[in-house]
Amino acid sequence: MRKFLSLPQEKQNRIVDAAMTLFGEVGYKKAYISEIASDAGISKALIFHYFGSKKGLYSYLVYYTGKIVMTEAQHERDTANKDFIDRALTTIKFRLSLKNRYPAMNAFIESVYNEDEPEVEADIERLKAIATDMHSKVELSVSETAYLRQGVDPALVMDLVEKYTEGIVYEWHAGNSIDDTMAGVHRCLDMLKRTLFN
Repeated sequence: MRKFLSLPQEKQNRIVDAAMTLFGEVGYKKAYISEIASDAGISKALIFHYFGSKKGLYSYLVYYTGKIVMTEAQHERDTANKDFIDRALTTIKFRLSLKNRYPAMNAFIESVYNEDEPEVEADIERLKAIATDMHSKVELSVSETAYLRQGVDPALVMDLVEKYTEGIVYEWHAGNSIDDTMAGVHRCLDMLKRTLFN
């Protein structure tokens, strides 16, 4: 690993992007090191030299992804004094920004949820734990549920906002304006807030 990290950043990025793209497209089992190496413009032997195995490469990608997501989240998110809708808005903007800056990583993260290869199960669980932790920071707090209109089910509100968030992030593509997208998101969530909360 140390040898990989001593490479020039541009070469590291090429290898990481090629690996994330292929794992994201075909999954762990069908991803071949020779194809990753070809896409990255290096030899297959160098991948094994840097990571030891395909699993070593996959484990590194999980570590790398988790590190970026946690680092970016710390800079972008402050949920201490925000209500539920504000937290949802912040989360959507954060995820769009991440998708814009790291498109290959986004495909890799999405593929993790469909991965069933036992060899990388522990790695997958690590990445899912990070996502679960981030998700928990958006959930309705007990005090906030008291402000919901009578008869509104907090679990359904969470489900609705979660599905809306996933749809926005899934449909968004590089080249679209994050600011324009967020303006529409603001309008929808403001309407939801006025409808569901006292």
